[in-house]
Amino acid sequence: MKKILLAVCLIAIACPLFAQELYVNTEPASNMATNSLGLRLENQGYFKPDFKNRSTFEGMYGLSRSVMVHGSLYTSNYYSSGQHFEGGSVYAKFRFLSVDTVQQHFRGAVFAKVSSINNPIVNQEITLEGDNSGLQSGVVFTQLLHKLALSGSVSYLHAFDNRGGYSLPDGQARNAAAYTLSGGYLLLPRKYRDYSQTNLNLYVELLGKTNPGKGQSYLDVAPAVQFIFNSTFRLDFSYRTPIYNDMVRNTKNMYLIRLEYNLFNL
Repeated sequence: MKKILLAVCLIAIACPLFAQELYVNTEPASNMATNSLGLRLENQGYFKPDFKNRSTFEGMYGLSRSVMVHGSLYTSNYYSSGQHFEGGSVYAKFRFLSVDTVQQHFRGAVFAKVSSINNPIVNQEITLEGDNSGLQSGVVFTQLLHKLALSGSVSYLHAFDNRGGYSLPDGQARNAAAYTLSGGYLLLPRKYRDYSQTNLNLYVELLGKTNPGKGQSYLDVAPAVQFIFNSTFRLDFSYRTPIYNDMVRNTKNMYLIRLEYNLFNL
């Protein structure tokens, strides 16, 4: 009984510290709790040469301590004068490694994503968030060190022809490699008293992609700020800008605003 109570106390102490690995532009190796549901509403866009934006509705569910799934739907005016429904994607992640100690852990996971999109293909970047139909798979590792969390991933993308008769243009890359490096720091609260305290997390993320053999690549930096209220409601702001860029894409100089609400123990 004493061991059970100790385990519960350790979990209660450690769970809020995981907030700093709720990255804004990438996924950590950690999963949501079993039988928990997250609902996201997100808007991303750019202002030049014209204001264009995309909205995403995403649902996330923890199937077990090792497996979680996402489903997303996309609308945008990137390829039309008005907003239109673009399609959707499904994402799954399996955590295969967990090394836990008090206020520290190291985790590894593999993930896969598939998308089906109805848009013309005009960009060199392959992205499954509303632009391309395709498949992505990769691996991610995350290290938590008290209030600092670091995470890195590498993945492979393969583009299909889009629905609606939109084929990849001749000479267009069909394969790409993506890599990310993310850091998150829990700035507030300084000391945890209860779950109702507001969390303030700061992030810096590096987001890179290359089309092998095409001489097309980019590396973006994406600073972000995040608020978490009552351990259930999350508000994210981010802006990504190129460190270098040699690729035609929508994601250059893009803002992101996201609202997320989580339901636990369903």
